[in-house]
Amino acid sequence: MKRRNFIKHATRSTILPAMLNGTGMAAFAKSPLMRALYEDLEETDKVLVLVYLGGGNDGLNTLVPVDQFDQLSRARPDVLLPENRLLALDGIDDSKLHPGLGGFQSLYNDGKLGIIQNVGYPNQSYSHFRSTDIWMTGADADELLPTGWLGRYLNSEYPNYPIDYPNPEVPDPLAIEIGYNLSVAFQGPSTGMGMVVGDPEWFYQLVNDVEEPTPNTPAGEKLKFVRLITKQSQVYGEVIKNAAAKVTRQGEYPQNELAEQLKIVARLIAGGLQTRLYMVSLHGFDTHDAQVVGSDHTQGEHATLLQTLGSSVEAFTKDLDFLGIGDRVMGATVSEFGRRIISNASFGTDHGAAAPMFVFGNAVNGGIYGANPTIPDFADVEDNLNMEVDFRTVYATILKNWFCVNESALQSSLDYGGEMIPIIGESACMSTATQQRNTNAGLSLVSNYPNPFRENTTLTFKSLGSPLQIQIIDQQGKLIETVARGDYPIDRENKVIWNGANHAPGIYYARFQDKSLQQSKAMLKVQ
Repeated sequence: MKRRNFIKHATRSTILPAMLNGTGMAAFAKSPLMRALYEDLEETDKVLVLVYLGGGNDGLNTLVPVDQFDQLSRARPDVLLPENRLLALDGIDDSKLHPGLGGFQSLYNDGKLGIIQNVGYPNQSYSHFRSTDIWMTGADADELLPTGWLGRYLNSEYPNYPIDYPNPEVPDPLAIEIGYNLSVAFQGPSTGMGMVVGDPEWFYQLVNDVEEPTPNTPAGEKLKFVRLITKQSQVYGEVIKNAAAKVTRQGEYPQNELAEQLKIVARLIAGGLQTRLYMVSLHGFDTHDAQVVGSDHTQGEHATLLQTLGSSVEAFTKDLDFLGIGDRVMGATVSEFGRRIISNASFGTDHGAAAPMFVFGNAVNGGIYGANPTIPDFADVEDNLNMEVDFRTVYATILKNWFCVNESALQSSLDYGGEMIPIIGESACMSTATQQRNTNAGLSLVSNYPNPFRENTTLTFKSLGSPLQIQIIDQQGKLIETVARGDYPIDRENKVIWNGANHAPGIYYARFQDKSLQQSKAMLKVQ
């Protein structure tokens, strides 16, 4: 890359988002100038939170088909749950929840939990790595995709990313994952479309300006410097702090890692962060052994995980309502596969195929979708649960009915077969203006030459097909002049000359505005 191009891209993509003229971006956005330049922006309204159950959740002990309890007793005696301890669901006679899922029982009975039966994919591989890759990319079992299903969706919504991001139109991360690596689900055609928040401890150190002490040694000084550079290079750190600072009270959460992750997500959404997609994780579902305690099958590793899951999600949904944002947020669980029908000799279960998927939120049409899985009378190691719903159908339903993705963008994001599941209630779609703003964010619609200039500068601009205007604004946000207004051809560059001879030297802004989009270009007038 040529040096001037490196400087150009480094300045736009790294320095400017974090610091503009020595002012943090969050503070800069509050200035009269920024309000004048970008006064009509809308916030993202819909949010999806994915809860990844790492390891492959045992669906048969999560949602138990009690209409086939005799078959289960023969197939998995070493992990079988006592029927009298299972949790009933309102209006359902043939299925009950694991005793640890009291939180899910409450959500279901309140109409805020939908359960989709027998979700998976054809030709299950039974490999953790491969199945995770398939679920995160939306690939067929014999297909390798370099991009994730959410990365492709975000790329269709924000096709100019990452050039000139963050920007005043889209100042916040497109997606956030709480963990240590960005999931391939968020991988776009050219780059990852989201950011990682390391863990809850990192988050609270960031928002509270807490710095972990370093040893008073030369190595400690170097470590301190590395940490400083790392924090400064995190271009979205300031907007996260700004959003988190707006929320000072939240609901009660249980003391566990998943609850801490979800609490952070709720705080950021309520704080006004426009991020649309979040992912949190709960690991440990690869229960080959010790899934249950031999003396009490309602206890063990799986019971602990499900209790953590149910109580955390329930607390999260209550907090969303407490914060006044419950109608804007939907969540769903994903896991790479289910477990085998039969139990093994180690009080556990081995890799299987289909399993139930849980979708939660105020907008969910609560209920169970699909029939119970079929358990053979005498199951053996070769028997598995049949997939009835391709996981991509669930993804497509969320994209279309929650985010209102049009058919063209949906087809480019997922090969889903055209089916939908009626699990989402009536959804108010984003306005066309908002979608157009997102699509054009990062696209330069106005520029000027020369820059710097002494007297005159030529503004070059593009039309998106709507009436537009270009105004000149000074650093205090005062309108100086309107230099263009009306309809202009969309098939060529349009030009207009601004004569600044009678104005003092300094920075001015050319503000481009049509009915759905606003952009500005800084111009330097010199003597």
